[in-house]
Amino acid sequence: MENTENKKELKRGLQNRHIQLIALGGAIGTGLFLGIGPAAVLAGPSVILGYAIAGFIAFFIMRQLGEMVVQEPVSGSFSHFAYKYWGPFPGFASGWNYWMLYILVSMSELTAIGVYIQFWWPDIPLWVSSSFFFIVINVLNLASVKVYGEAEFWFSIIKVVAIIAMILFGSYLLISGTGGEHASLSNLWNDGGFLPKGWLNTNGKGGYEGLLAAMALIMFSFGGLELVGITAAEAENPEKNIPKATNQVIYRILIFYVGALIILFSLSPWKNITDGSSPFVMVFERLKGFQFDLFGRTVYFTSLIANVLNVIVLTAALSVYNSSVYSNSRMLYGLAEQGNAPKFLSKLNKNYVPVMAILVSAVFAAICIVVNKVIPEKALSILMSLVVSSLIINWLMISYTHIKFRQAYRKGATKFPSFMYPVTNYICLFFLLGILIIMWLTGLKMSVELIPLWLVFLYLCYLLVKRNKKKSAN
Repeated sequence: MENTENKKELKRGLQNRHIQLIALGGAIGTGLFLGIGPAAVLAGPSVILGYAIAGFIAFFIMRQLGEMVVQEPVSGSFSHFAYKYWGPFPGFASGWNYWMLYILVSMSELTAIGVYIQFWWPDIPLWVSSSFFFIVINVLNLASVKVYGEAEFWFSIIKVVAIIAMILFGSYLLISGTGGEHASLSNLWNDGGFLPKGWLNTNGKGGYEGLLAAMALIMFSFGGLELVGITAAEAENPEKNIPKATNQVIYRILIFYVGALIILFSLSPWKNITDGSSPFVMVFERLKGFQFDLFGRTVYFTSLIANVLNVIVLTAALSVYNSSVYSNSRMLYGLAEQGNAPKFLSKLNKNYVPVMAILVSAVFAAICIVVNKVIPEKALSILMSLVVSSLIINWLMISYTHIKFRQAYRKGATKFPSFMYPVTNYICLFFLLGILIIMWLTGLKMSVELIPLWLVFLYLCYLLVKRNKKKSAN
């Protein structure tokens, strides 16, 4: 019976609408709704440019990954390609690093969920909210891939509709002049200019500020875009649906990041933004005393808007955590199939869900509850810095693996070629290395120092697994 279970394969249960909304929702999460606060404090309105630059880098990497997964839509995604085209250790390291990345993302999102809940009930400890939603989301993922896809579909619908509505409503407030005395496009350059803190300057307190100093925080926002590649083994018609979803990334970035942030910084002077809560909620909450005319009737802007927006940002965090549970379990499943993780992690239940991989990932993500209990005031900032380190390793390996992949396909055309290979690969690699240098200079030195230690640890684990494989073979 056990052997029969292990012969099951992941089922292609994600339809086109699921893939499109998973890709769409991947661009809208805590990085946009909560992470923009600390970035705005460091750089002011120039973070708009930072998000645009980082967004193009993310898009290039998405196209590189997209070319690989459309050519070979298998479980394990880029870990599979690193293993096949680069070598056993890169495959091992990229898979386990990605898994750890999304354990950290899970912890970050669970922490953010607690922050959003405290907007309404400040007396509820972070760890209580984290525990509740931790259980709910994991139960959803244990059901079936269609349940995950359906949940993510509706999470994403809420986020997308909300962002579009906010952009339209914010535009109305600006054009009509009913957004308050401080609402104006001139907020983008009046208060110290578009680059009020320059590119990179010391802040007089032993740290740095400016656009480059904010880039590490901005990069956090784009973690999750590569999720489309993870869905390849369970997507219907991946040759058609994955390219369509991948090509929409750049439009999502321009609309949901650049567009929304232009409205955000126009509605209120950037110096009013703090790093402790969502700027989106704060800006609209400040407008609650204003009134405006709509079709001849007086409408009073109350705190209802701020509450609705907090529901939306809570939905965004739940969405990202939901996807983290999914991607973690599929990566563990892929690693088990490669022989780089214990075989029991490849076991599927009757609904073709890697149940053991979900449960093992959940155990590690639950550490977040302990972190929120012990250091609630520092939890989110610590987790976000660690996520950026893992994300950069992940993207560096994707971009370089793509070079190795294309070298293997040198004599044959691929189905979904990336842009300007290999120029964009080298642009991405240099950009990501530059982010590491910035992190070293701007207070995230420990996050950078942990990278070589983490890679050495992964290599020792790889040697141990390799030795056990040899013993089993003998």
